[in-house]
Amino acid sequence: MEDQQMCTSILQIAKDGVHVLSRTMDWPTLENSPLFVPRGFKWQTVFDHRNYQNKYALIGGGSMKRGRIDVSDGVNEFGLCAQKLTFANGAQLVDERHTDKIQLAPFEFIFWVLGNFKSVLEIEEHISEVELMSEKFSDWKYGKPELHFSMVDETGRIVVIEPTQNPMRIIENPLGIVTNSPHFERQLERLDKYVDFTPAFKAGEVPLNTPKVTTGNLSGKSTPPGSYSPGSRFIRAAYFKERADQPVDEQAAIISSWHLLESVSVPRNTAHQQTFSVYRAATVAESRSYYFQSYNRGEITKLQLKPEMLSWTELRIYSVADELTVNNLN
Repeated sequence: MEDQQMCTSILQIAKDGVHVLSRTMDWPTLENSPLFVPRGFKWQTVFDHRNYQNKYALIGGGSMKRGRIDVSDGVNEFGLCAQKLTFANGAQLVDERHTDKIQLAPFEFIFWVLGNFKSVLEIEEHISEVELMSEKFSDWKYGKPELHFSMVDETGRIVVIEPTQNPMRIIENPLGIVTNSPHFERQLERLDKYVDFTPAFKAGEVPLNTPKVTTGNLSGKSTPPGSYSPGSRFIRAAYFKERADQPVDEQAAIISSWHLLESVSVPRNTAHQQTFSVYRAATVAESRSYYFQSYNRGEITKLQLKPEMLSWTELRIYSVADELTVNNLN
């Protein structure tokens, strides 16, 4: 079997209004750990070494390599949650330098967003100012990292941002599921074989914070496929999320998210593919919390962006051992 690019994102909305954006990170090796980035953090894009300074503090999962920060998922001090996911053969990156645009390597987009915006609406108002760049004229070569992005804020507005055009497309996503294939609308069309969407969903009129967008009627519907392809994982994640009880609060939503992620988590299988689910993570908009569990670890690690941390001035990267932890009774 060929190596496949994988990642799955699931939004859960609890009965008390809490928004939990969870995901699997599927990659050949574990490179990320929980981190904190302070307000006013200064950095350079690897594309052209232009200088930027973030406005807001954030926490999430990421790494520091060769002096650059790479954040894959996180939440900032205003409760904006964002993730990057691999994107199979869909990205249309920009080649030419434009001094009037913010030009970033694709993997830097989430870091820039979380450091500078309070909401999805604010991102939408500024999306035309940013371009994701190919490495053709870049200062530092980074391959072709094809990515797209999932975001939610405290209002409950959940979107997918696809770099399939310039400016990038912002797609409303009340279903709350994202995997790796381009053309998000086509994935929704295929899902109709497995679930019965509500009239509001079909009309594109789902109110914010609607926890379920299907009727629950599965009569005549097909059983979800069992493979780990992006399409199969998309169907399974949506199918099980729509069937699961709506969690009552943050704690219940984390538990529910972890069980839903189990249906799409990829086991290590080096004989057939290099990627596997190196970690699971979730961000919570309201409590500004980040939950992290690496592949070999039994327990979940939590990092919360507390008010006193907003005065911190130094970057912090937290070491979490990727090894089995158990609660011994004797």
